Amino acid sequence: MNAPGPLTIALVIATPGTGWGGMEKHTADLAGALAARGHAIHVLAHSAYSERFAKPVLFHPLPFQLGRRNLWLRHRLRRTLRSIQPDIVHAQGNKAASLVSIIRHDGPVTVGTLHGTKSSHKAFKKLDGVIGVSREITCSVAHPHARLIFNGLRPVENTDPDDLYGPEMPVPGERPLLLAAGRLEPVKQFDRLIRAWAQANCDGKLVILGDGSQRARLNTIIRELGAEDNVLLPGHKTRIQPWLKAATACIISSSREGFPYIMVEALMAQCPVLSTPVSGVGDFLPQSCISASDSLEDITTLISTNLAEPGVLTEIQSKSFEQAREQLSLETMVSKTEAFYRDLLASLPARR
Repeated sequence: MNAPGPLTIALVIATPGTGWGGMEKHTADLAGALAARGHAIHVLAHSAYSERFAKPVLFHPLPFQLGRRNLWLRHRLRRTLRSIQPDIVHAQGNKAASLVSIIRHDGPVTVGTLHGTKSSHKAFKKLDGVIGVSREITCSVAHPHARLIFNGLRPVENTDPDDLYGPEMPVPGERPLLLAAGRLEPVKQFDRLIRAWAQANCDGKLVILGDGSQRARLNTIIRELGAEDNVLLPGHKTRIQPWLKAATACIISSSREGFPYIMVEALMAQCPVLSTPVSGVGDFLPQSCISASDSLEDITTLISTNLAEPGVLTEIQSKSFEQAREQLSLETMVSKTEAFYRDLLASLPARR
């Protein structure tokens, strides 16, 4: 009844088109890899993302800048899905899950991916299946068809030495080199990281890659601390691998994360990772590399303790690198997602 032939899959991203983060990247990687396996992939998203999805993925622009209760948005979503007639509708994130849960009775099997911790998972409970990107997130939703599938990336390519040089500055030669990357927004707590780096009083450099609303504030803190020479904000870098290859360690200072892509990228590049106790890191990092909390004092201790002996840090994370190669590849993520689709179709044959 459920032949292992190609599927028609609609992936829904309901973000307003104002940024490109982990959830959007996850969807783009998943769409491309599923299409490469012969499935018919349709992406429903804000028009700002149209150039992020190349053929054979089919892109359908929808006005997701409108609220989830907007009747016009609901009508457009319903009409588009009816024209596609997918086997699977896969909602990415809470807003998409809320919208898809409204049209779930129209025929296709519905799946939602939880990318972060939310106060309510009501919308996801109405879907046929739920994917959690970390163990903590998966356990937080009470659903009979919930499955843990970690985010995955393509294998790291060899780095051309010329790529170590950006348009304005080379990767610093001083060691230790502590690297952070992400949107310069409050949730990443880069202000706290800068202060912790200053208190840890390490030699070397702290480099924070990214752009965002807090750039001016972070530069002010750097000047106040007199840390212009050892804290750098080079901006967004399209290719982060050369920086990870050069870094002594990568650090995550966030107050919360769903499953940090930067951890996946770092471990795949065999760059040790230090982190606050956010969702997902406990499955891959030694406890000594996770701070007790996200407080300034605990981040300072995390830095000073682990950067004292960088060679030991690399050694104790050798198993983390191996685990990442086995469990955090794009191939693994796509295979597990595809298998979940087929399991749901087999268990819900009347919906096919």
